[in-house]
Amino acid sequence: MSQQPSNAQQPAVPDAGKLIIISGPSGVGKTTVLKRLFQTCELPLEASVSATTRPRRAGETDGVSYHYMSPAEFEKHRQNGDFLECCEVFGYGHWYGTLQEPVTTGLQAGKWVILEVDVEGAAKVLKHYPDANTIFIHPGSLEELEQRLRGRGTESEEVLKTRLDVAKREMDASSSYRHIVINQSVQQTVNDICTLLQQVEKN
Repeated sequence: MSQQPSNAQQPAVPDAGKLIIISGPSGVGKTTVLKRLFQTCELPLEASVSATTRPRRAGETDGVSYHYMSPAEFEKHRQNGDFLECCEVFGYGHWYGTLQEPVTTGLQAGKWVILEVDVEGAAKVLKHYPDANTIFIHPGSLEELEQRLRGRGTESEEVLKTRLDVAKREMDASSSYRHIVINQSVQQTVNDICTLLQQVEKN
């Protein structure tokens, strides 16, 4: 008995997503740029939500702002090798990290998963995803960054010096990124990053 070919359509399998790593020194405007990028760039972008042991602040939502964990829970994940990268923030005693499972799930669903991590975190993630696209948001100069940070008026001179020392090391490492975008205006930076991602889609 011969079987007739089925006319039923097979479920579409989404194309594999892409991993985008975005770094930049504290104060360069990453949060503002990424918020607008998610609102305006017509690609299936998805933010990677970091895990932290930091207490939740007013207005923050678990699973949206961060995945909030107790120190014991975070340590268990760390011992199990569940993080793509994690670190303890010096001076505060809080841990932050990127869980691998949500990233993998997003990529399998065809999403463009965006990780906002520092230079050291980016190097760790690249060991797992060497083909990830890396973008460094640059203030233009250390002097420009210092001017922005002083304009905030929120840090003591000691904290400001520490931030600038870290920023200099990060900016020195920016040459290892595939793309460097200078953030002179938020909208232009958003446009530049979206254009870069659209070029990645075509290639």
